[in-house]
Amino acid sequence: MSADAGPETMHIGELAEKTGLSLRTIRHYDDVGLLKASGRTEGGFRLYSQDDLTRLMLIRRMKPLGFSLEEMTNLLGVIDTLQAGAPGSDSLEVRSRLDRFIDQAVERRQTLERQLEMADEFLELLRRQ
Repeated sequence: MSADAGPETMHIGELAEKTGLSLRTIRHYDDVGLLKASGRTEGGFRLYSQDDLTRLMLIRRMKPLGFSLEEMTNLLGVIDTLQAGAPGSDSLEVRSRLDRFIDQAVERRQTLERQLEMADEFLELLRRQ
């Protein structure tokens, strides 16, 4: 990519602002390979695309469900395989892996919902004091 960030690209600060994530977190995701910058300026600054923003928002939505970086990497690999439409990408094994992630997300969401209900009950008890 060129040194000039066009309207289709954004610097890390803009990406952080749009996602609500810190620069440090985004850099960490880059370092571990979870979200690689689409390019760099001539000065070496990271540039991100709209697709990178979409990917980062998916990552951000996995965090509250307690997915580890390894689990996130695995899920993104499944999604990348399905979106690439490569031969075999629609295989039963790939779909099965996606289904397992969906099941895990549902289970983790239910756990969070129960925790939220307990927090609401706790607040109600405190308010009655």
